[in-house]
Amino acid sequence: MSLTDKAIEQIRELIRTGALPPGSKLPPEPDLAAQLGLSRNLAREAVKALAVARVLEIRRGDGTYVTSLQPSLLFEGLGGAVELLQGDSAALQDLMEVRRLLEPVATALAAIRISDEQLAEVKQHLDAMREARDDVERLNAHDAAFHRAVVSATGNDTLLTLLEAISGRTLRARIWRGLVDADAAGRTLAEHEAIFTALSTRDAALSQAAALLHVNSTERGLREYLRTTESLPREAPTAHGAGT
Repeated sequence: MSLTDKAIEQIRELIRTGALPPGSKLPPEPDLAAQLGLSRNLAREAVKALAVARVLEIRRGDGTYVTSLQPSLLFEGLGGAVELLQGDSAALQDLMEVRRLLEPVATALAAIRISDEQLAEVKQHLDAMREARDDVERLNAHDAAFHRAVVSATGNDTLLTLLEAISGRTLRARIWRGLVDADAAGRTLAEHEAIFTALSTRDAALSQAAALLHVNSTERGLREYLRTTESLPREAPTAHGAGT
């Protein structure tokens, strides 16, 4: 571990132990360096690194503060990283594997916890998707909102942030465009309808199965999209259909 890494870890430990809780202001740089037994240069580099990671916020003319440490803030960069991986087929397939592992289980949890109001929001986006069958932009927007509403019902903000980040809105839009062009959007809408129906019965097992079928279809859609752009390095699990 480099000296800078050690300095970063020392500041993280202060945050973990509650010595620097969310929203608190760090001591001035000389005092922080002295408190941690670091040079001012090391303390400055550690603070900069934690600011990039959104753990700290540097306010010019005011000082440095610990952020809210909310998952949506700390994982903010993940979504941007996914967008940068659009040309890396292996990385995109890895992300789909993560989604396949997480989303069906999240949907099962949502079936147990979802409120009537949250279920109504899911239906609202499903209805909007039905009305926008040939409008890729609207389909993509309400598709993302549909899945967000489902995972939001789990009450797990970290799970929601992770799944939103790995979904990849740009790639999702490209798959939807392919579905519309191939007149296959109806099949994917039916998969969303199956998820909603399972959620409305509060059946966790059925909800998980419906979500798994949908993610598998999305994975197939991803493979079809990648096949048109470059050769794939490996095989993915067999699935039927295509979706988002």
